[in-house]
Amino acid sequence: MWASVRVNWCILKTCIEERLVYRADFAFATLMRFLPIVTQIFLWGAIYGVGTSQPYARLNGYSYSNMVAYYLLAMVGRAFSSMPGLATGIARDVRDGTIKKYLTQPIDMLGYLFWHRVAHKLVYYCVATGPFVLVFYLCRHYFEGWPDRATVAAWGASLIMAFLLGFLMESLIGLIAFWFLEVSSLIFIYMMINYFLSGHMIPLDWLGRFGQAVQFLPFKYLAYVPAAIMLQRDGYLLGDGLELQLAVGAAWIVVLLVANRIAFARGVRRYGAFGG
Repeated sequence: MWASVRVNWCILKTCIEERLVYRADFAFATLMRFLPIVTQIFLWGAIYGVGTSQPYARLNGYSYSNMVAYYLLAMVGRAFSSMPGLATGIARDVRDGTIKKYLTQPIDMLGYLFWHRVAHKLVYYCVATGPFVLVFYLCRHYFEGWPDRATVAAWGASLIMAFLLGFLMESLIGLIAFWFLEVSSLIFIYMMINYFLSGHMIPLDWLGRFGQAVQFLPFKYLAYVPAAIMLQRDGYLLGDGLELQLAVGAAWIVVLLVANRIAFARGVRRYGAFGG
């Protein structure tokens, strides 16, 4: 057990050092991701008719302030759940034979990739915390107060779930490369579905009956659920369905973890590579 802990700690430390080698480039790329926030606020302002003679008070149960607050909170959820390059990296390793290093060394591939992503998120938030605080401070008037500590704790748990589900879903897509040589089209389709069903594009409340049909899929935990908890939407209040939502998210984590392990074990069994 302690040997495994030391290995994971070594992987985490090495990956953090790797991220910090090009820290200026990493910091610049991180800061540039905040520019779309401004355009989205203006976009929703145009949709609600802000500044016109007859602005919309509410659309589908959301006021303009609610929508901006939702978008900012969804951005936080996506910052935890997004795994850029994970699926494509796994597929590339399988295709060009680089995956052999995980099969010949005493390092679990999924475990290594997990701690690599943890290191990425740690460095990312060291850089992004300041801009996030500034953005939320400038947009504080869009929020209707601060929820209680229990709700904030549930929000923190949902962000951890978002990270775990984002990792497990994308790694599972990448492992399909054991059966199909080229999975770039499949990854593209997954990203489009993810962007829509996670609630990053619009709240799932806006989807009507279709939104109800996807309530038990894991996608909503990537962005919608963390935002809905902080905004205290119906069904996401403590004692009013939030416990069930978190339980379903935890169940999806277990299901996807088992699916990843099965896919990796069976994929390795049929995998063949030649050369050095």
